[in-house]
Amino acid sequence: MKRGDRYRRSDSWKDLYRKKTPEEIELELGMELLHGPILFYNELVADHCMNPRNVGEIAGADGYAHLGDPTCGDWMRLWIKVDANRITDIKFQSTGCAGAIATSSMTTILAMGKTIEETKRITGEDVIAALGGIPGRNGDCSLSGVSALREAIGDYEQKKSHLSS
Repeated sequence: MKRGDRYRRSDSWKDLYRKKTPEEIELELGMELLHGPILFYNELVADHCMNPRNVGEIAGADGYAHLGDPTCGDWMRLWIKVDANRITDIKFQSTGCAGAIATSSMTTILAMGKTIEETKRITGEDVIAALGGIPGRNGDCSLSGVSALREAIGDYEQKKSHLSS
């Protein structure tokens, strides 16, 4: 079996963990992405860094997450409010590079108003695409917002299951 063949079987569980190619992402989004390394922050990323959306805390939040990376000092906290299985409010606080702040801000925009199931499908690639790309060295920063969102949803679902049992 050739090295690349193992990723071609659509019935394989490994496909769930396979990174999408730029072409697959473009097809899903219905738009062409920039190709090659991005070495600068575009205007949208700079705007989300300088003027992040949905910053703050939510008292009595339905879900909460706190993530951090002790090796670089970055951390993120994220709160969600849920009504009728839909995210009605979302706030975050974050330290880190411009990419981390901008992607966290965009993550909150992508999640606002969506159902829990729709929100679970948001990926780091979705966030990067919505921002028009971020520099390659900052690619991991995009995961903090999405990871915190998933953790906050997990917290919400755990609280919800305890209340119903």
